[in-house]
Amino acid sequence: MAGIELRNVSKIYGNAVVAVDDISLEIKDGEFMIFLGPSGCGKSTTLRMIGGLESISKGDLLIDGRRVNDVDPADRDVAIVFQNYALYPHMTVAGNLGFGLRLRGIDKAEIARRINAISDMLGIGPLLERKPAQLSGGQRQRVALGRALVREPKAFLLDEPLSNLDAKLRAAMRTELIKLHHKVGTTIIHVTHDQIEAMTMGQRICIMKDGRIVQVGAPLEVYRNPVNTFVAGFLASPPMNLFPGRLEGSGQGELFAIAGGARLPIPAAFRPAYASRAGREVTIGLRPEDFHLTPVGNSSVAVQLTAVAIELLGPEVILVAELGGMGGPEIQARMPRDFLARPGTDLTLHYDLTQMHVFDAATGQVLARPQMA
Repeated sequence: MAGIELRNVSKIYGNAVVAVDDISLEIKDGEFMIFLGPSGCGKSTTLRMIGGLESISKGDLLIDGRRVNDVDPADRDVAIVFQNYALYPHMTVAGNLGFGLRLRGIDKAEIARRINAISDMLGIGPLLERKPAQLSGGQRQRVALGRALVREPKAFLLDEPLSNLDAKLRAAMRTELIKLHHKVGTTIIHVTHDQIEAMTMGQRICIMKDGRIVQVGAPLEVYRNPVNTFVAGFLASPPMNLFPGRLEGSGQGELFAIAGGARLPIPAAFRPAYASRAGREVTIGLRPEDFHLTPVGNSSVAVQLTAVAIELLGPEVILVAELGGMGGPEIQARMPRDFLARPGTDLTLHYDLTQMHVFDAATGQVLARPQMA
């Protein structure tokens, strides 16, 4: 196993296009790290630099404390699994699994032992004599993972390995990868743009945008305390509702977030953090799951909405509504699966005020406040 450290690493193409911009990150030995971000944010380029498939323009890359900027990919002892599987079509599954080991001069008995062990672990034993064209997408993905596993590397680098699978198989493979990490305990870096993969699989998430690291933390920590509107609007599905508003004081020590016809009282615990922003424009963030049909203890407030549409998803219903009534900002709210509302219907829901976020309108940065569970 190996710890991986990036120190002020940049990737610049042609002295003009900055793909990765001065990032620093420490990935612990045995950690399951997720690189998350939209297309073009630099996450795959970062992974390829770690694997040695892209050169590093600036900065240092350390694996197990050893600087490896100029070390050949084959000598870094990391295994990469690509989105397109990259299996050899003319070889059987067994041939694909053992090919890299044969190149390294490992004896046949050890190769056979590793192939049998990994094929049993991944449930591909009956497929060893088949060729890739005879396999389903999920089976090919397992073979690609197996080819990486048989090498027993210090780290696994996974570049969107589940994106070509259908939804059901993708969910199953997420579970398989989590179980695999528990079994082998090897450092894993998994690149994805899928928020569900990030939330369910990683021990930590590294969120990237425009070649830079925006936030790093445990999934629930990042979810509960996003550093800016980009993270708040990118993580989770549906994402946090973000809309313009302003903070207003009452003259009696109270503070309110105003958006359209909605007037949301700021909890007393948050007022000292927000008081200096009274009278100023802000961005208000309300998560869909913090709207409720009934009051939530003493921490909720009734809000008026006008239904726009509903999305029936089976286990839940997503309500699309205008906050504060007709003409207010459009929000999404998670509702129970038996919830129904016709477009144009006026509704009253209860929002948990302890989960409200307020962001600077100009910079998008969150206004710091006490963290809530």
